[in-house]
Amino acid sequence: MKSVMIALLLLICKASTAQQNNELPVPKLFFDSAGELIISPSSTSSKNDFDFFIGKWNLKNRILKKNENNSVTWNEFEATQEMHVILNGLGNIDNYLAERNGKPFEGMTLRLFNPQTKLWSIYWADSNYGTLGLPPVIGSFENKVGHFFSKDLSDGKVLITVYRWDARDVDQPVWSQATSEDYGNTWEWNWFMYMRR
Repeated sequence: MKSVMIALLLLICKASTAQQNNELPVPKLFFDSAGELIISPSSTSSKNDFDFFIGKWNLKNRILKKNENNSVTWNEFEATQEMHVILNGLGNIDNYLAERNGKPFEGMTLRLFNPQTKLWSIYWADSNYGTLGLPPVIGSFENKVGHFFSKDLSDGKVLITVYRWDARDVDQPVWSQATSEDYGNTWEWNWFMYMRR
C-alpha cells in the first residue's frame, strides 16, 4: 500500500510540473526574409522590469539530462544568486554560485536595457568557459512575464533558445530555459530555477 501511495504522489508531482511547464505559452516567433528573428518589445517594456530581482536569492535548480538510452532524468541542486543594478538603472548584473559535479561553479549574467529599442539583451558567462555567451537573448516583459530569444547554429542546425522569467509572484519568481529545433513550433524545457529570498 505504501509503495502505491508513493507512486501516486510521484505521478501527481510529474503532472503538476508538466502543467506548470505548459501553463504559459511561448509567444509566436516571427522571422524576416533572411530568416533572422524579429523581436519587438511589449508596450510596457521598461528599465525597471528586473527590479523585483534586486538582492540575494536561494535557488533550486532542475536541469534536464539526456541519457545514452534516450531516457531523461532531472538533476537537482541548490545555488545562490545576488543581483545589483548598474549603469544608472539601464542594466543589472548578478553572480550565481553553486556546486556542480562536486566542483565549485560560478556564473554571471549581464542584462542591458536599450532605451531606444525598449529591448533587453541578456548575456551569460561561467567558470567553465570564461567567455561571454553570444548571441545574447533579447526580449521584454509583459504582464510580469519576460520572454527572451536567441537564434544560432548547433551542429549545423538552427537552434532557437528562450529564457522565460515568470515574476507574477515576485517573492518566488521562476526562471526557465527551452530550445526549439523547428523555429518555435515545439519547445524542449531543459532548465528551471525556483527562487526564494
